[in-house]
Amino acid sequence: MPLFAYFIERPHPFLFRLGDNWGIRYYSLAYLTGFYAIYVALRWQAARGWSLLKGDAISDYVAWVSMVGVILGGRLGYCLLYAPRQTFTDPTYFFTVWRGGMASHGGILGVILVMVLFARARKIPFYNLADATALFVPTALGLGRCANFLNGELWGRPTGVWWGVVFPDAPWIDGVNVPRYPSQLIEALLEGLVLQLVLLAVRFSTKREGAVALAFMAGYAVLRIVGEQFREPDQDIGFWFGSITQGQLLSALMLLTTLLLARRQFISRPRVDSELNRTP
Repeated sequence: MPLFAYFIERPHPFLFRLGDNWGIRYYSLAYLTGFYAIYVALRWQAARGWSLLKGDAISDYVAWVSMVGVILGGRLGYCLLYAPRQTFTDPTYFFTVWRGGMASHGGILGVILVMVLFARARKIPFYNLADATALFVPTALGLGRCANFLNGELWGRPTGVWWGVVFPDAPWIDGVNVPRYPSQLIEALLEGLVLQLVLLAVRFSTKREGAVALAFMAGYAVLRIVGEQFREPDQDIGFWFGSITQGQLLSALMLLTTLLLARRQFISRPRVDSELNRTP
């Protein structure tokens, strides 16, 4: 056992608790903080002239993105992709959100659907809205991964590194609760901090519509594939083809789709800078 392994004896999901299952959870706090960060980022981009979404429309949009896109899409994605047996056996399982279970890929698909509908309703170019939305999404993702760590869930694979973490709910191996990679923090670093810096670099280096949104999708897919190397696959699913997780398969499909969209956006069509993105 690593000399400096850090033990989590009682992961505490509540900032403060009222009763057994009521209170302010870190997970909920991470979601609310993430949504607020996106709201502030949208207003900041509108003020800089980067986004056509302005005024009260920003509040309406963030409400739709958070409730329908992220929460409904994320929950539906988890139920269909990671817990189909429980969902189809007991349809009320969908509503047991306090037991956890949100899928990032489902949330992303949900947000894309909201963006398509909102862009059409407000007559805003889709990629203009997508770029503005995607710019600070990694911050929200990173907060969510930190909440996963505090909840003691989505633990990593067994490891012998000195910074391994013992999660009380993780499966024991040969009668021992062995240290595991803190994969939640690794993914918070990759999908949160690293991807956030990449998107800011893209935003300040080019004004081509679609660049930020497609960089997010490609970057998230690649970094999720890397992060999954440290993460224990879901027990009910295990590995595909011997060593590939379902998260990696979904991310590979996401990367392929992104490359096709990028080819259509940047190669198959002539470059046309919108009047919004012209430098005065």
